[in-house]
Amino acid sequence: MTLITFSLQDFNMELFTAIKERRAIKHFDNQAIIPETDFTQIMESVLLSPTSYNIQHWRFVRVKEVHLKQLIKEAAWGQQQIEDASELIVLCADTQAWSDRPERYWANADENTQNMLVPMLQDFYRDKPEMQRDEGMRSCGMAAQTLMLSAKALGYDTCPMVGFEHDTVAELVKLPKDHLVGMIIVIGKAVKTAHGRGGQLPLKEVLVDNTF
Repeated sequence: MTLITFSLQDFNMELFTAIKERRAIKHFDNQAIIPETDFTQIMESVLLSPTSYNIQHWRFVRVKEVHLKQLIKEAAWGQQQIEDASELIVLCADTQAWSDRPERYWANADENTQNMLVPMLQDFYRDKPEMQRDEGMRSCGMAAQTLMLSAKALGYDTCPMVGFEHDTVAELVKLPKDHLVGMIIVIGKAVKTAHGRGGQLPLKEVLVDNTF
């Protein structure tokens, strides 16, 4: 297997370029390997994604075992990018992170801030299962965009995926109780460009001032 490396200077692209060039790629070079330093940089950038009350409740499963990838591919109805991409990440969320030692989410804040925010956090989430789930999904979405743009900035391609049997994937990765699966993202090097964009709605159709 050939190790393919890239210089950060070659691919450290400007943010708006990364946004425009990020596409959902379906065809990946199955020989490409992402250097560990690049992968770590991508994931450490993801850790800066926003979460409500800074609870950082996303959890990322990096699937490295070939057999497990094959099983996930089956659960994704045979989509080849699962197997061919260099990295496979299952984005999950811990819906009960709000109650798991919440003081650690503000460990670097002053004592007054901690004393204010920890009770607020608990009051915000307690006995609200829909809120707990919704916040988990929202956080997964923001983390996913950070991941994809960070990967693109380093010259890699991605594909976000929700087309799979969520319960099956949850079982395969041994998802803990009170966790949910948000999506899958694969990362690698494209061997075929994405189809042209289907077309974006005009801004005036989706942006309103003040009220609908």
